[in-house]
Amino acid sequence: MHILAEPQALAELTEIDPEVPEGTEDRFRGYGVMGLPFASGHVLALRRYPASSLGYGYSSVWHRDPAGRWTFWSDVSAQTSCARFFGEAIDEAVRAPIAVRWTDARVLRVTVGDGVLDWQVSLRSTPMTVVMNAAAGLLTDGMWRSPRVLYWLGVAARQLLGVGRVAFTGKVPNGQRFAMNPQRVWLVGESAASLRGRDLGVPGPLPSQARLGDFAIPQRGIFALGRSFLEPFDPRRHSDAVVRRDGRDRRD
Repeated sequence: MHILAEPQALAELTEIDPEVPEGTEDRFRGYGVMGLPFASGHVLALRRYPASSLGYGYSSVWHRDPAGRWTFWSDVSAQTSCARFFGEAIDEAVRAPIAVRWTDARVLRVTVGDGVLDWQVSLRSTPMTVVMNAAAGLLTDGMWRSPRVLYWLGVAARQLLGVGRVAFTGKVPNGQRFAMNPQRVWLVGESAASLRGRDLGVPGPLPSQARLGDFAIPQRGIFALGRSFLEPFDPRRHSDAVVRRDGRDRRD
């Protein structure tokens, strides 16, 4: 991936050639917004994985309300999407149509269901994202799989991008270890979102950074293209919860 290519062009390449990364873990390739907090206390995140070792590619949108309740929407079953790994920490897993489309080289619009969520993000590069993308281009596959390297990448993101504490390796709420490879990044410049017709307000850091297991939601929006690896499910060590309340996903 060329470090100067626009995010739309790189994202569309993953759609054209959805190649699952090599390995024995649960593996994903794609793009999304790692997380975006709003000054109102809401949080949104997007995962668009055209390539998934669990089956079909999928899209998932995460929402946390100001009271701390998490909802995960996905266009596939909860067991074959993000809720498989985060079920212990979320309140609802909802199956719904999700549309992810580019309206410009750096503008992405995401809609969930029929008027459930309408979210637009505008992306921008900075000298620091250019530095991080250039450094990422020098990493070998082995380096991307190294917990030590991923730890220091998290430190670099905190220092260079001002996103608070972030971890690219650790454990998800259901207990599986994860490794994230953000191979190209941009910052979210502007964003607007409405949930069932209610405006979520302007982006802004939270008083206390939101977390899902060891994964901390960045304190400013980051869009990333890359790969994710998670331990395969082991019933002796991992929770099989999809949602805490009833273990089932509903449809919106």
